[in-house]
Amino acid sequence: MLATTPPSSHSDRLVLLVEDEPGISSVLDAYIRRDGLRCATAADGLEGLRLFRTMRPDLVLLDIHLPGMDGLDLLKEIRSEGQTPVIIVTALADDVDKLLGLQLGADDYVVKPFNPAEVVARIRAVLRRTSAQPEQAPIRVGSIEIDEQGHVAMVHLDEGRAVPLPLTLTEFRLLACLAAQPRRCFSRSFLIEHCLPESEALERVIDSHISKLRRKLQIAGQGDLIEAVRGIGYRLWRES
Repeated sequence: MLATTPPSSHSDRLVLLVEDEPGISSVLDAYIRRDGLRCATAADGLEGLRLFRTMRPDLVLLDIHLPGMDGLDLLKEIRSEGQTPVIIVTALADDVDKLLGLQLGADDYVVKPFNPAEVVARIRAVLRRTSAQPEQAPIRVGSIEIDEQGHVAMVHLDEGRAVPLPLTLTEFRLLACLAAQPRRCFSRSFLIEHCLPESEALERVIDSHISKLRRKLQIAGQGDLIEAVRGIGYRLWRES
């Protein structure tokens, strides 16, 4: 079930509320709208993911225990697609879920039972904090430019043109990680932890992703920029 408010004269910020308890959802929706924010609601995780992808909200208020898709799994999906602020909602006894949610990238949490006015205040605080963050400068390594916020990697050609690299999400994460510290050797386990955090991939899976990434860089005229360091992992740019 979807409910949205019309645009407000106070704000056009959209909050996606993913909550399966109708009473809690109704109360929070009313308080959020009363504060001048727009609100869309979903009663299960799968609907929440669909609305997230179609509506691109400014913040997600996410219950942990949901039908269809668990809240933590939904959080992983949200984090795999960007840095939309997320506030998780959990029961008092769910300290493990609460901590895990923060490790996965949640910006804040609230514990049931809660004061709806406090929840709205948390929403406003997170929106202010995330809006105030300065834009992150693109990473430049040679002819390659990586915009992590825009999630695009470009190759600048000699004639002044720039062409995008057709990378998968994992390939983009790997390139951004390696390019952030050129010539540093990253272990396979480090790359799995930081570039495939939602996966239980074995270390050899990284080799496959790196192989495909290297091939795409070669096709783009960037040579063999990624070097395999025997027994350790990978680094960007060969040492001469």
